[in-house]
Amino acid sequence: MSLFRRASSSLATLAFRAVRSPVSLRSGAVSAERLILRSQQLRSVSSFSRFSSVDKRTADKNLVSVIESEIECAVNEEAPDENVMEDLPEGFPFEIIDTPGKRTLLLQRKFEDETIQVEVEEGEAENDDEDDEESAAKLRIPMVVSVSKGHDGRCLEFGVSAYSDEIVIDSLSIKHPQDSNSELAAYEGPDFDDLDENLQKAFHRFLEIRGIKPSFTDFLAVYVANKDSREYLQWLKDVKSFVDK
Repeated sequence: MSLFRRASSSLATLAFRAVRSPVSLRSGAVSAERLILRSQQLRSVSSFSRFSSVDKRTADKNLVSVIESEIECAVNEEAPDENVMEDLPEGFPFEIIDTPGKRTLLLQRKFEDETIQVEVEEGEAENDDEDDEESAAKLRIPMVVSVSKGHDGRCLEFGVSAYSDEIVIDSLSIKHPQDSNSELAAYEGPDFDDLDENLQKAFHRFLEIRGIKPSFTDFLAVYVANKDSREYLQWLKDVKSFVDK
C-alpha cells in the first residue's frame, strides 16, 4: 500500500474517531496533515533524484565531448615530435631522464669524481625591455644544477637561467644533508651578484666545463616544450577516461 493511500486510510480512521471523540479531532487532523506533507516530500525527493541523475549524465556527456574536442586540437596543433632526439646537439654530455607524469626534465652525468644533475623546467619568454611590447622576446629556460662528490650528500646547487646566447647564474648555495633536519635556516651564502666579479666568472667557467652551455639551450627548449605537449595530451586522456568510466 502506498504512503498516500496509508495517509488516506489514516484520515478516514481519524475522522471516524473524531465522531466518537470530539476531543481527538484537532490532534488527529494535525497528524493527518503531517502524513500528507510527508507523502508530498517523498514524491518531491524521488522526482529531484530522478532529474538530478539525468542532469549528471547530460553534464558528463557534454564534458566528455568538450575534452574529445580539446584532444583533437592538441593532436593537430601541438602534436609531440617523436623525432626530437634527432636534433641532439653534438657533444651533448648528459643522459636524459624523461619520467612520464613529471613536469620537469632531469639530466644526469658523471664527471670524473662528481655526479651532476640538472632539473630543467619549461621555458618562458622574457622581454629585454618590459616597457617596449614590440621588443624581441628571449627564451629563458630555468634550471637547477646540482654538483655532488662522494657519498656524504653535500652538493653545490646553482639556480640557473639558460638563454641561447648566455648562461646566467641566479643563485648559488652549498647543501648539506642535515639542513633538512635543522629547525634553523641554514646560511646559503650571499647573493651571487654580490660576489667579486672574478669569482662570478670562475663559477661560470666551473659550470661550462661540466656541460652547462648556451649552445644546448635551444635543444632543451624544444625538448621540454615537446614533453609538456605529451604530458598535457596524456592528462586530457586520463581525465576523459575517468569521467567516461
